[in-house]
Amino acid sequence: MGTVYDLIVIGSGPAGQRAAIYGAKLGKRIALVEMREVVGGACINTGTIPSKTMREAVLHLSGYNYKSIYGMNYRVKERITMADLAFRVQHVIKTEIDVTEAQLSRNNIEMLVGVASFEDATHVKVTNTKGSTIYEAKNILIATGTKPATSAKVPINGTTIINSDLVLNLTTLPKTMIIVGGGVIGVEYCCMFAALGVRVTLIERRPRLLEFADQEIIEALSYHLRDARVTMRLNEEVESVEEMADGTVVANLESKKKVQADALLYAVGRQGNVDELNLAMVGVDSDSRGRIPVDKDFRTKQPTVFAVGDVIGFPSLASVSMEQGRIAAARAFGDESIVSNPSFYPYGIYTIPEISFIGKTEEQLTEEDVPYEVGVAYYREIARGQIRGDTTGRLKIIFHRESHALLGVHIIGEGASELLHIGQAVMALGGKLDYFVETVFNYPTLAECYKVAAFNGLNRVANV
Repeated sequence: MGTVYDLIVIGSGPAGQRAAIYGAKLGKRIALVEMREVVGGACINTGTIPSKTMREAVLHLSGYNYKSIYGMNYRVKERITMADLAFRVQHVIKTEIDVTEAQLSRNNIEMLVGVASFEDATHVKVTNTKGSTIYEAKNILIATGTKPATSAKVPINGTTIINSDLVLNLTTLPKTMIIVGGGVIGVEYCCMFAALGVRVTLIERRPRLLEFADQEIIEALSYHLRDARVTMRLNEEVESVEEMADGTVVANLESKKKVQADALLYAVGRQGNVDELNLAMVGVDSDSRGRIPVDKDFRTKQPTVFAVGDVIGFPSLASVSMEQGRIAAARAFGDESIVSNPSFYPYGIYTIPEISFIGKTEEQLTEEDVPYEVGVAYYREIARGQIRGDTTGRLKIIFHRESHALLGVHIIGEGASELLHIGQAVMALGGKLDYFVETVFNYPTLAECYKVAAFNGLNRVANV
């Protein structure tokens, strides 16, 4: 024991990294516990980075973005294999790990490899192949993230029945696939496999996909999915999954339907990594999904124990987790100066085409009786859209009818998650719709969508 740390961070994903680095910048003594041999957590090793890199490889190799120009048969590589996708993914993972390790080292953060568990509110036991050591800290921050949820109905075998951690374990690209779960992970992988020509059946128990997003945008995505020959089974639930003698998989639905395919991806939710933490020793609870309740400063019921990132639940975005980690570290050391407004957090959903949004949806504003209007721009009206070959994208601005204050920006189309940041900046700085009308944008760019959408919106309220 001996050394007393100012902060021990459990988990080296985005939330843990930012918390540790912020603490180190304040001149504090920080230790970071990671159970893997490599840093980065699920974000770098199994989740965000691998899936987004795979998406990029799919778009490139399949020639998806240029089919509207060169024809439906256009492809960069004729026979795309899982090895082609894995090659690019592994390269990016290695680079990201190197960058993260360099950052932690540069900030003199001590790395402890092993599984952490609480002894009490200021002591953590770290266990690895060499044994167990107990470390003391004035504050402890939990940033252990999540893992794919499991179901007794779906026996994962790692080859034909997989979860999102095991996608790159597929040895061959299946001709047909069942994806169970119409959340962000399920829909993102659905889009990727469909772009590769796989016939996908998407099963979701709710009546629509991605219910937290704007309905018009999701309707547009649903159109694209059907156009990519995806079969959507909404309002359906899986009763059981079985492996057949010929190597295929059958999903039996509660409605008595049967769906057969070469492979099945189970993507129904994620579970907090809390099992080994021994939370009872510090009087901290977690719910049935392994989520830890916290206050606005990310403190648990135990004042010296904080929790951030996916392990506390929604929105489970790497970008938001980073900010949560930074705020929690600040609060642990009595710094109240950092203020962050969650209403300005952007969402990026890496479907094909991409979706990104900030602010309220039309449905939320209707529920709240806010007098809003919309302005829409279509990529096909914008020169850059034609040049890029994306003529199906659109950008929608939602604004207050009377004050012209921005209430939301919703985009579907390539580059949506980058394009959104213009709207985010204007919203955060209190700008109004008129800003876009009066601003000169580079030409030809997708940013012009903001000006076109602003004019479209003003035209709707001009004579009313």
